[in-house]
Amino acid sequence: MRTAFRSSNPALNAKSFGGFVGMGGSAAAAQSRGGVMTVRGTIDKTAILLAVATVAALWPWRLLFRTGDAGLLLPWMALGTLGGFVTALATIFKKNWAPTTAPIYAACEGLALGSLSALLELRYPGIVLRAMALTFATLAVMLVAFRTKAIRATDGFKLGVVAATGAIALVYVASAVLGMFGVHVGLWASTSAVGIGISLVVIVVAALNLVLDFDLIQQGAAQGAPKYMEWYGAFGLLVTLVWLYLEILRLLAKLNLRR
Repeated sequence: MRTAFRSSNPALNAKSFGGFVGMGGSAAAAQSRGGVMTVRGTIDKTAILLAVATVAALWPWRLLFRTGDAGLLLPWMALGTLGGFVTALATIFKKNWAPTTAPIYAACEGLALGSLSALLELRYPGIVLRAMALTFATLAVMLVAFRTKAIRATDGFKLGVVAATGAIALVYVASAVLGMFGVHVGLWASTSAVGIGISLVVIVVAALNLVLDFDLIQQGAAQGAPKYMEWYGAFGLLVTLVWLYLEILRLLAKLNLRR
């Protein structure tokens, strides 16, 4: 028997689709509420969210390189981070709000990532372009691998990715808590060979999460999820892409420090 659809992305799992995925939801019922989810529609919404995030990210860059004052970016980074966290939670718990909250989330993440990227670009010229190129190249490779079935989202694959992502999340949380007490996890941020290896493993896990996201979006469309879930699916993909970009940025910063 096929197990329930699973994703380590909290935005995309079986429950995310309101009982449609894995439970044989009624397409007719969804249509009566405004149509059904499609893969094409989700791709279009993802492009819109990426465009919103990109436009928002340009503001801190313009501010920094117009004034030269890096301190001006910190409030925007804080605003984007807090706003992104709040709107992400709102979207996860109120999925039908996604057509409104997903673009807000994208704008907030654009401000946060744009601020961080601009600051790192000052220190390591060229790092942002490389991080963006690697992020979208990874997205393209994983999409091709998924479409050609070079990577199959089997139950075992899903379980492995979920377990690995959960372990990474626990380390993130433990590191943050310990950091508040002045205890720092050295290997996690280390520029040593082990530290570089850890970053590579995290990037691989983040990339594999894209496969789970693709699979769940495909299943949601096949099971007749409601139309607003296109925005929700796009939001879930953006969450994974943000994580992937941050980890690639972290790796490139480590490599620059080793020079």
